[in-house]
Amino acid sequence: MKQEEILIKPIGTVHSELAHRYETPRQGVLAGKNLSIIELNPKNNFQQALKNLDGFDRIWVLYQFHLNKNWKPLVTPPRHTRKKVGVFATRAPYRPNHIGMSCVKLVKIDGLKIFISESDILDGSPVIDIKPYLPYSDSFPHAATGWVKKDFENIYEVILAPLVENQCNWLKEKADINLLNFARLQLEFNPTDDTRKRITQPTNDNLNENNLFCLAYRTWRIFYSVNNNEKKVFIKNIRSGYTKEELSNKTDDKYQDKQLHILFIKSFKKS
Repeated sequence: MKQEEILIKPIGTVHSELAHRYETPRQGVLAGKNLSIIELNPKNNFQQALKNLDGFDRIWVLYQFHLNKNWKPLVTPPRHTRKKVGVFATRAPYRPNHIGMSCVKLVKIDGLKIFISESDILDGSPVIDIKPYLPYSDSFPHAATGWVKKDFENIYEVILAPLVENQCNWLKEKADINLLNFARLQLEFNPTDDTRKRITQPTNDNLNENNLFCLAYRTWRIFYSVNNNEKKVFIKNIRSGYTKEELSNKTDDKYQDKQLHILFIKSFKKS
């Protein structure tokens, strides 16, 4: 039988602090209490469609992975295994129809705005549908999870030094760089795995610590130590990834951010 094309129109858009794919947690439940907003399109009677939804603690949000332009039959998940698995056996965004599904916490509803937390949905994602989460039919805690390890007990707590908190706030205010979300995402699981391309272990550093690692974020470097017994990651400092010589070469500014790095260094030069 011939399959006809299906036309789906978005019902709204997600507004979130998560602007880039590498900022999103591997599951929404790990995203914390940061608020996102689903803003539904006006003039569609959607306010009536929201009636009684506020009585639910959680909702399912179906949306489009709008930054993806292709799909892959095999993907390498960022956790659990380094072997390729079928995309239908993962939550990866590289899907034939680019459809995502997240169970998020419903905070409140204000007109056509639905406030949510514990969300891994990127800013600007078109929303396709919303459904209530029902524990009696949607939760099967003892179901087999195939190749996926049940590893919530292995999650590390990421702790910021006061200096780092100031540095993160400065970058967020000056350049809308959400370094904290990225660091938590990357370091909550296997933070000492220096086989990952973003993590290295410096051999010489004036922080004078043996148990020191460096996480790369674009042109920034995040220095941290790890306590495996307590399952804690301590972020010590954030630094520019440029050398003094590179910063002095103003003509070669591929990422158009050298002036930002210069201001950052001046602001935290005594740190």
